[in-house]
Amino acid sequence: MSLSRIFNWNTKTKTISGAPHEHSQSFTTTGDLPMKREDLTEKILDIKREKGWTWKYITNEIGGMSPVLVVGALLGQMKLVKPLAKAAAELFGLSAAEERMLNEVPMRGIPMPPTDPLIYRFYELVMVNGPAWKALIEEEFGDGIMSAIDFDFEMERLPDPKGDRVKIAMSGKFLPYKYYGAEQGIPPLGLKED
Repeated sequence: MSLSRIFNWNTKTKTISGAPHEHSQSFTTTGDLPMKREDLTEKILDIKREKGWTWKYITNEIGGMSPVLVVGALLGQMKLVKPLAKAAAELFGLSAAEERMLNEVPMRGIPMPPTDPLIYRFYELVMVNGPAWKALIEEEFGDGIMSAIDFDFEMERLPDPKGDRVKIAMSGKFLPYKYYGAEQGIPPLGLKED
């Protein structure tokens, strides 16, 4: 359970109140009570909700890279480089320790299979279409993978009289397997053979 569900964040003074003690106490987010990355995510979401901000507004204010990467970082799945962590800290009124946390490489991923319906549809897309995608990529490029690190992602809304559509474009660098120990005359990489 996240701290923001147990305690009440005071975004103006950066304190937490509502501790389950006999006397009312406050803890600074960087003082007596250590903060975890998921707690910072909850705090950011609380501030976003309180201010009525959209992700579009937030990513425009922070700038510097793809909105997907900025939102991913604020949700705890990516890191922000120092200038962007500083911009996010200023926007959200975060402490120096919280700013540094945004600049740390997080533990990424979610439990599988995902339970959120929208995320599950992506999982389902890969489970159903993955074997065909794999066959087509290997036929075109060879034995390897599409990078999810050297990667671009674009999303757009397409108007449609039957209901607007989500268009997603992904572009990842092809990374061939290295055939270590390959003897002379044997291809060292899994690139497509003629």
